Amino acid sequence: MSPNLSFIAAPMVNQSDFPFRRLTARYGATTVYTQMLSPELLIHDQEYLEFHRRDLQSINEKPVSTVVQLCGNNAEEIIEAGRKIQDLCDAIDLNLGCPQEVARDGHFGAYLLGQKDWPLVENIGELFTSRYNNNRIELVFAVSCMAQSFKVPVSTKLRLCQPSSKTVELAERLEASGSSWITLHARTVSSRRRRQGAADLSEIKTLKQSETLTIPVVSNGNVRVFDDLAQNLEYTGADGLMVGETLLGNPCIFSNNILPDPVEISLEYLNICRLYPGVATLKTIQTHIRHFIDFQCARRPWSRKLRAALNACTDLDDIEHLLRVKIQRWRGMTINSSTETDSEDEQDFDNGVGNIEDAISWHLSGMDQ
Repeated sequence: MSPNLSFIAAPMVNQSDFPFRRLTARYGATTVYTQMLSPELLIHDQEYLEFHRRDLQSINEKPVSTVVQLCGNNAEEIIEAGRKIQDLCDAIDLNLGCPQEVARDGHFGAYLLGQKDWPLVENIGELFTSRYNNNRIELVFAVSCMAQSFKVPVSTKLRLCQPSSKTVELAERLEASGSSWITLHARTVSSRRRRQGAADLSEIKTLKQSETLTIPVVSNGNVRVFDDLAQNLEYTGADGLMVGETLLGNPCIFSNNILPDPVEISLEYLNICRLYPGVATLKTIQTHIRHFIDFQCARRPWSRKLRAALNACTDLDDIEHLLRVKIQRWRGMTINSSTETDSEDEQDFDNGVGNIEDAISWHLSGMDQ
């Protein structure tokens, strides 16, 4: 499947699990990325490999492209790792945008954007395209691959070079090396404050207007609400949009301007986790639920209790009970009489977590925000 780059769910550390990717696809994402995967672990850690292959083998209910993102600076290692998963994805992305300290220490991600590393990056791209698109390499594919060569497109996700004027030059060289599209997060690397300031969308506009760049450009950054989607595309002229952090709180942003009820969207995500056990860890699930609730309810008087309550959950049933009973009660919502309660819930309610003042505060706010 040739990826539709219109609306892309970004790669996010420990948050781009299959249930979340499927949820975003239900609500308009046309392409979804996995989290950044380690080539070294894919090669040498069988449990890690099996976990991510199981994640990739899950099937979306609607056509949507899946892109696996790899990191690293060793071309041979990246190729070997790519062989182990390329049969289960629609493209492979090379991460040139990670600003975290682990990327700095390992010299990958955005720390490969310095000009001294450009030849290395180009070599990785050339190896990707020459080896994955060469039918003669068919015999060296792993057993899990089908008995044919897969022509999996390669893409690159990067940040601004320093100086930023060099970004267009690097993008042109990446295209020449075989990148099928480029996603630009228009911020420079900063491991201490990686969200410092707004993304400079004018840099994406400049990249898109390059007379020598012919591959699609995807814009990444500054999408907070539904209206930002059209405004971003109109201003930058980009071929598509990638959204990350905002999706964690509102996985429906691609489809409409109405925020989903935080408990309902949490339960929907939880149901997908039940359908596909073993592809998201309990910690990942707990973090998603916290994002869904906090996105609209972070200022509620009871929000401080949410993290502790989630951390106390030991399985999906505990999380569902928390959502259906405690959180709804804290919000001042009516609880279904058939919903099981327990003494702890009653104690929380009696201690003021779900008291009438909280209910009035929630009501006057119009909706959780």
